[in-house]
Amino acid sequence: MIGFYNQQALTNDGTEESLDLDATKISWSRNIRRRALNGVTEEFIPDHLRSTAIYRPFCKQAVYFDPVFNSVPGKNATYFPTPHHGNLGFGVIESGARAPFSLLMQNALPDSKTYVDAAQFFPRWTYEKPTDDGALFGAAGGVADEWGYRRVDNITDAILSVYTAKFGPGVSKDDIFFYVYGVLHSTQYREAFAADLKRMLPRIPLAASTADFHTFAEAGRRLSDLHVGYEQVKPYPLHEQAPIGVDEWELYRVTKMKWQNKETKKELIYNSHITLGDIPAEAHEYMLGSRSALEWLIDRYQVKTDKASGIVNDPNDWAREHNDPRYIIDLAKRVTRVSVETVRIVKTLPELPLN
Repeated sequence: MIGFYNQQALTNDGTEESLDLDATKISWSRNIRRRALNGVTEEFIPDHLRSTAIYRPFCKQAVYFDPVFNSVPGKNATYFPTPHHGNLGFGVIESGARAPFSLLMQNALPDSKTYVDAAQFFPRWTYEKPTDDGALFGAAGGVADEWGYRRVDNITDAILSVYTAKFGPGVSKDDIFFYVYGVLHSTQYREAFAADLKRMLPRIPLAASTADFHTFAEAGRRLSDLHVGYEQVKPYPLHEQAPIGVDEWELYRVTKMKWQNKETKKELIYNSHITLGDIPAEAHEYMLGSRSALEWLIDRYQVKTDKASGIVNDPNDWAREHNDPRYIIDLAKRVTRVSVETVRIVKTLPELPLN
């Protein structure tokens, strides 16, 4: 793609008509067209390859993270500046979205349209380079690491003072971060502020007591562990009956999953060999925007050809790259468990003093 772009940058005569806008070679965004018309060439930078990004809920993809070829990278470069910098944050569906309010904790590059509707990412940390002539210390504090970045805590000392004054000196900044994640899952909170959440970013109320604060914070941690570590949770024991004698790569290959009955959603036709049954009703209660977690899985894990580029997106390739023929079928079971456990945790959250 970059080679084709450079060819166009070097051979055009300054008019768009002279560019070969072949969509099978490159997606010609306005920014990329402008750079090509100005004769600006680019180089492939291996360090821009990231093995993991979160494209849609519970859908990971590799990405070439680049300030030119990702036309609107937003602030992601300050959250995940290099493959060596970890982070944790939650993507909140933006106000004004068509879909209901939702959020999801992530530990990799997030897509700006995580829920198809736009999302705003709230990271635990931000990374910055020193601006004072290479000094290792600056106003933000901290020492620059071996890649030249220092980590900035996004939980301010001022807000820590508010929480410690209310809930005691033992409150940490991590406690506050996970408290917020817990509160934003509260059914009471979402119902009380449904209209406000359509118009603005959420405001976070203080818990009624120290005990409730810690309950919310612990719930936020458990939810975070589930939502980030979904590939490691124990698969939910859905009923699975498979034929004997079929090659495992063929047996677990997905083309397009679908519900056996769209009304009951108790059985998921995985492929022509396997149907997953006994899907609990709670699995459908965990919603992320306009879809349940399982419905996101059905939508994304299918073989699909992009009309413009002709590129075939085959999720089975991800399974092969990870040498795990059961990756997708076990993912369906794991996301079922994540959904069920999320609903159960949310139902244990304390009442907030909203009056």
